[in-house]
Amino acid sequence: MLVKTRGIVLNHIKYRESSIITRVYTEALGVQSYIVNSVRKKGPGSRIALFQPFTLLDMVVYTSPKGGLTRISEYKTAYTFSTIPFDIRKSSMLLFLSEVVARSLKEEEENPPLFNFLFNAIVFFDEQRQGFENFHLVFLLQLSYHLGFGPGSGAEIVEQVAFSNNAQSASSAPPVLALLSHEAYFDELIREPERAVIPNGKVRRELLDVLIRYYQLHVDRLGEIKSLAILSEVLAG
Repeated sequence: MLVKTRGIVLNHIKYRESSIITRVYTEALGVQSYIVNSVRKKGPGSRIALFQPFTLLDMVVYTSPKGGLTRISEYKTAYTFSTIPFDIRKSSMLLFLSEVVARSLKEEEENPPLFNFLFNAIVFFDEQRQGFENFHLVFLLQLSYHLGFGPGSGAEIVEQVAFSNNAQSASSAPPVLALLSHEAYFDELIREPERAVIPNGKVRRELLDVLIRYYQLHVDRLGEIKSLAILSEVLAG
């Protein structure tokens, strides 16, 4: 059976000589994995760019009552990026966010509010020419509500992180007093994200570290976000 759906690419791995297995969050079917043949060819015939993280696709896909790997019958871009590929800050931020989303999404069923949030947020991010320094923080906070653990206040985030077992045992965990100083910033990002003022990159990185710890408390097997080091290096430059 064929199904027409939009999709958000989460990641892909190499498969055989020129193919891939890609994991896609689809509007109609939730998280699915597909074999895509002959996309890693060298030269003008290669279409691997369409399967980079957070690429937005229009697809016609095969479904199977048995589940498992299927194939994509047709695919094309649903939205062509105009800024993200040409701005290393944006591309690094998107890579980081795609890794968090890929590790957080488990469901194999449709969820229109979550899909629309992700799709529209990615488009919005691409359209922003300036003032996007806090986008990743706002994105993670808003995503947490769709995932079922959105905080009611900055104090809720800080308290959970400060007194969690993993925070107490981690040598790099921020001191409780340092965490308390971030409550007001989180409140701004939650309640009025467009007006939130984060004073500098150092505070922004500290807030992100706290948010990642917050996610680790709520998302099973989230683990280490490998692209965080790349994002931190780029944003520090």
